[in-house]
This record gives sequence, C-alpha cells and structure tokens, in this order.
Amino acid sequence: MRTPTTAIWTRRAPAALAGAVLAAGVLAGCGSDDGGAAAPSSTPDASLGQVTVAEDGVQEVTIQTPDDYVFVPDTFTVAPGRVRLTVESTATQATHNFRFTPGRGPEEIAEEIPLLAAGATETIEFEVAAPGEHPFECSFHVQLGQVGVMTVRG
Repeated sequence: MRTPTTAIWTRRAPAALAGAVLAAGVLAGCGSDDGGAAAPSSTPDASLGQVTVAEDGVQEVTIQTPDDYVFVPDTFTVAPGRVRLTVESTATQATHNFRFTPGRGPEEIAEEIPLLAAGATETIEFEVAAPGEHPFECSFHVQLGQVGVMTVRG
C-alpha cells in the first residue's frame, strides 16, 4: 500500500518529466537551423569608430545605428581639422537621424543627416577646431538614450 505522499509523487513524476523534456526542446529550439550558414555576428566591426586619414587628408570615421536605439560606437576622437563622418543604419525597421546636439559643444556643427532610413548609409563632412566634447544624437530617439560624443583633441 502506498502512502499519500508517494501517490502524489508517482502521479506528478510523469508530468514533471514531460515538462523537463519540453523545456529542453524549447531551449534547443532557440538555436538556428539555417542549413549551416553562419549566424549574424552581434560583435561590431572592429574598424567602427576608428579614425583614419584619407588620401585627401580628411579624417574619416564610420559609426552604425541599429534597431536598438544606440550608436555603435557611441564615442570617437578626432584631431582639429576636416572630418568625414559616415553613419550606417544597420536597422531593419527604425528610421534614425544624426545631428550634433545644438548648444552642447564648444562650437556649433550644423551638418546633419536629417533622415536615415533602415539600411541606408549617409556621409557628412565638416570642420572642427575647438577642442572638447561635441555631443551627438538621434533626435527621434534621444529619450531612449540614442546619444554619443565626438571628442576633439586639444
């Protein structure tokens, strides 16, 4: 004769086992079965945010803006002089823009990208002279924290 405790365990054991098997199946399903193709990397390109100097002497830097309301990277540093900034939208849905936050840097930088559609790339070119931090933003998503800083070395 079984005790009531044993009877409860015996009746619940198959349900618990089935739940564990189901959970394992769901977790295994989180992987990708894409026929062996490599999954997209969530690691940003190491060259993003690195400033190089083009043959024409202009400093060049590229940043990205994905769907999660950030700039990648959100900081970079340039020397005083001419800058060519490329913003690549890696977003699949969100539309962004890019501008230097008005009234927040040591000098006004008027160049901006008023509209950057998902998947688009735009480039602006401008001159910087004043050392210090020049905040930038996506004015559509500044409340979500889509901001960054360009530092001009002194």
